[in-house]
Amino acid sequence: MRVFKKLAAVALAATMVLGSVGCGGGGGGEKKKVVIYTSMYEDIIDNMKVALADKFPDYDIEFFQGGTGTLQTKIAAEIDSGKLGCDMLMVAEPAYALELKEAEILHPYKIKDPDSLAFEYDPEGYWYPVRILNMVLAYNPEKKDKSEVADSFKDFATKSSLKGKISMPNPLSSGTAMATIVGLLDKYGEDAFKDLGKQEVPVESGSVALTKLESGECDEIMTLEESVLKKREEESSKLEVIYPKDGVVSIPSPIMTINEKMSANGNTKACEEITEWFLSEEGQEAIVKGWMHSVRKDFPKAPYDAIPTAEIQKNVIPVDWEKCYKDRDTIRTKFQEYVTIEQK
Repeated sequence: MRVFKKLAAVALAATMVLGSVGCGGGGGGEKKKVVIYTSMYEDIIDNMKVALADKFPDYDIEFFQGGTGTLQTKIAAEIDSGKLGCDMLMVAEPAYALELKEAEILHPYKIKDPDSLAFEYDPEGYWYPVRILNMVLAYNPEKKDKSEVADSFKDFATKSSLKGKISMPNPLSSGTAMATIVGLLDKYGEDAFKDLGKQEVPVESGSVALTKLESGECDEIMTLEESVLKKREEESSKLEVIYPKDGVVSIPSPIMTINEKMSANGNTKACEEITEWFLSEEGQEAIVKGWMHSVRKDFPKAPYDAIPTAEIQKNVIPVDWEKCYKDRDTIRTKFQEYVTIEQK
């Protein structure tokens, strides 16, 4: 009997120890879990995790990374099941935010200082821009002189010497690529797609395109500014950004909170606090360190080696976000009529 009591006491002590470890060791209770689905690059997410852990030690913040197309497919399946696997979303462009708002998936929240934002946001608080992505052109000055490549999206699609020597991202899987073809369609009509098809442009991932640009297999690529800036800072790459003279496609990428009924963990208050942090000067510092532009009016810095945000905004190709959402499938189909996309 004494042996039994002794074993029971040991088991109880072990249970208490395990319980204290699970609650953080200080009796402070379990951490509030927040899952964020995002299209940001994984290494940028890793840096974000460090900053968020320092700012919110009582929150367990997890990220799931995927391209916009991947996230849309995942979320569509989860909506059918009645519950999403995330609490927040940080995707590439506002069109998807419009779709989720219409589907009554999002939680509205009025941030404390909306006047600090330099870009459009949902007036009801369903989404806010958290980073600015810019679709640009890029070339390798070690392989080509700048005079030999295009300085506009129009020339990129029509300059005969570039035929078979260019690359662009996939609008079926990339939100920024989708936004770009919508902007080009409105500016140049279907000729934008026809000309890209005649140029025999391969549609492929940014990493593949950058590798081809470095090797000389490609003379010029359509890509996100951040991809080139990242390589320039981390790898001392000689690749250069060209800001197209007919306008950069500038994309305000939104942050959103899922409504409590549909969210994975129901920690809405935590999501609101995380939103405020991302839109604060501190949060925007982390964004800019990730080679993306700030959404704040008062933020003084551009990303490494980028031209100032205000200068970019003087010459942009506008994107009709409602059209990008409502006519998405039609535009993608039209694009595929002229430009071959290898399904993988």
